[in-house]
Amino acid sequence: MKKYILSVDQGTTSTRAILFDKTGTPCFIAQREVECLFPHPGWVEADALNIWISVIDVINELLIKANITFNSIDSVGITNQRETTVIWDKNTGMPIYNAIVWQSRQSTSICERYSEQKEFIHEKTGLLINPYFSMSKIRFILDHVPNGQERAQKGELMFGTIDSWLIYKMTQGKVHATDVTNASRTLLFNIHTMKWDEELLKLFNIPKAILPKVNPSSFNYGKATHFDKNLPICGVAGDQQAALFGQTCFEKGESKNTYGTGCFMLMNTGDKPVISKTGLLTTVAWQIGNKITYALEGSVFVGGATVQWLRDELNLIDKSADSETLALKCEDTNGVYFVPAFVGLGTPYWDDQARGAIFGLTRGSNKYQFVRAALEGIAYQCKDVFEVMKKDTKINLKCLKVDGGATANKYLMQFQSDILQTNILLPKCLETTALGAAYLAGLNSGFFSSFEDIKKIHCYQTTYVPNMKKSEVNNRYNGWKTAIKATRAFK
Repeated sequence: MKKYILSVDQGTTSTRAILFDKTGTPCFIAQREVECLFPHPGWVEADALNIWISVIDVINELLIKANITFNSIDSVGITNQRETTVIWDKNTGMPIYNAIVWQSRQSTSICERYSEQKEFIHEKTGLLINPYFSMSKIRFILDHVPNGQERAQKGELMFGTIDSWLIYKMTQGKVHATDVTNASRTLLFNIHTMKWDEELLKLFNIPKAILPKVNPSSFNYGKATHFDKNLPICGVAGDQQAALFGQTCFEKGESKNTYGTGCFMLMNTGDKPVISKTGLLTTVAWQIGNKITYALEGSVFVGGATVQWLRDELNLIDKSADSETLALKCEDTNGVYFVPAFVGLGTPYWDDQARGAIFGLTRGSNKYQFVRAALEGIAYQCKDVFEVMKKDTKINLKCLKVDGGATANKYLMQFQSDILQTNILLPKCLETTALGAAYLAGLNSGFFSSFEDIKKIHCYQTTYVPNMKKSEVNNRYNGWKTAIKATRAFK
């Protein structure tokens, strides 16, 4: 009987289930959209029960598509949208409030209370005080649900990021746990001691009783008895760390960049955390056995969303793929720079007040140059992250492994290689997030025997090699930095 790893990839706007075989090939895929709720401007929520229902749906569909039973599934790996927060009743297993999604800004005022302690918090967690992370979302729910704090102190409530919520439901309430990668995104976890931090819990007034147990990323979490009494959950990781693992960035200095709605670049920094002085986040990459691996992370808020904006708001293109076609209809941007700071600027600027801007227009500027400048704007933002990573680590990156929907744009990938002066590697399997969760599960269950075996089956479909002169790179990038400075000056 052929065996598979079942990987559940629970994202912000959809839930997917994928069956991977021993070669790391995605054999069957099922997907369901998940609705985001916007009760007020800047608020982003979701129904946690609907998220759970979507997981049930995609797993059932997958079994039907593959014409198999759970006997054919070796184990389950879970990867999830990070920071999104659920709090539920310990007795009923029902959420007491909507899940607050990582993108939501509704807890901004809570974060502002702790601005004076930002260095203390950064040193312990590797993170910045920002509503992006789970702490302020927990505080928001406990403050806004009647008797929330009191019930939490009595141990009547449970908190979890989406992985914890799914593990709890899959195990029929028997397991309340998370992995180190998700814990490291809460602002409550000390990445040096690898424990929930008592001083931070006291500072934020969050009862320890509501927190899940923290386990390694490749670990037997228990049986998913909701589906089958013999089905173990053996791998858990937040989506970006799972993608880093799925890209086989197992060695210190290896890096990946995901080109989705935004862009997330992570670098494996080895067994010691590097606390950034340039605006990068320090995070746990994964834990296998007793060995902990850390990463630096940089975030670009608007990546592929730039192309969606060209399509949906400006009607310059009919479909995303047209952006490449139009970009190639001109020789260059003729000095046009487009800064897509629609929701502010991420790493290394962390400027929430910045807004999108375009510079260098002349009477001869045309839509082809505009589209080309928009694509280049994505690559320039990633170079900003790339440069501060080199500065923080003193590591000169030889290559960058890439994934995500925008990697289909060959012009963007070639320009990214040119502007970074680095080889860009595009893997054969683009489902790297789900694949990372499958690798983690399979290493624990024995489905995959070792890191070496995984590296043997992992292969790449395309390598982009830089062909732009360094002097031209410097000139273009200097123009970009001038555009960034002007963008930030306009408030």
